[in-house]
Order: sequence, then structure tokens, then C-alpha cells
Amino acid sequence: MEQRFLKQAIELAIENVRRSGGPFGALVVCNGVVIATGANQVTRRNDPTAHAEVVAIREACRVLGTFQLEGCDVYCSCEPCPMCLGALYWSRPTRVYFAATQDQAAAAGFDDSFIYREIAVPPEQRKIPMLQIDDEDATAPFDEWIAKPDKTGY
Repeated sequence: MEQRFLKQAIELAIENVRRSGGPFGALVVCNGVVIATGANQVTRRNDPTAHAEVVAIREACRVLGTFQLEGCDVYCSCEPCPMCLGALYWSRPTRVYFAATQDQAAAAGFDDSFIYREIAVPPEQRKIPMLQIDDEDATAPFDEWIAKPDKTGY
């Protein structure tokens, strides 16, 4: 069954390329049923976060009425990039299957290795410097969250 869904993700990616999109496709499957699909829409939407996995996760969460994909599997035409990997961990699917590797994506011009390296660099030394500014209220949102008795944890 996994192979069938993986082939669907690959076909989504191929069709997306034919429609002038990026070569990535993803789908979310729950109980053997595809509940959401996504294809890379970065250039179509002018949205750098519109990767296939993120599009599929957003649609699956809308369909399920929840922000987590527990009990679902995600099928990707390619190994998820760092952003998508983070989105997948936050959405908590049961498993993620992928076809092409990050090295195969890099050979086609989609090299994310620099992002993996940047994560290990101190924030202020990154290619895009990330500078922490001290502020007396920096933790106030967290204090509010901790004190909120009716919060929805995630």
C-alpha cells in the first residue's frame, strides 16, 4: 500500500512541474484514505512556505478540524527539507514516507544542506544574522501562557 501512495505523491510532483510548479508532491493518508494532497506552490503563490508538505498538512488539518495528524501517514515525493521537517514534527503524523533523497534534490538544484549547517551556527553568526535583543517583557507571553488555565496544549 505504501508504494501506491508514494507513486501518487510522485505523480503529483510530475503534474505540478507540467503546470510550471516545483517538482514536489505530498499527500496525507488516514486509515488508507487520501484526505489531502499538496504540490509545491512557491512560485505560483509567491510564498516561500508553500512547499508540498506544508500545503498538504494545512489541508489535512482543515479537513480533520485539528492541528495534529496523529494516526495519519504523510507521503512525499522527496525527503522533506528542514522547514517541512519542522512542520511534520509539529503536526505529529505517525510516519513519513519519501522517495527521492535530499542529495537527489540537490543534484536538481534544490540544495538545502546550507540550512542544516546554519542551524548549528550561533544565531548572530548565521548568514542572515539573528540578533537577540534584551527586553524586560520578553517572557511576558510565556508567563501569560503558563498562567492560562484553559489553554490548548500542543
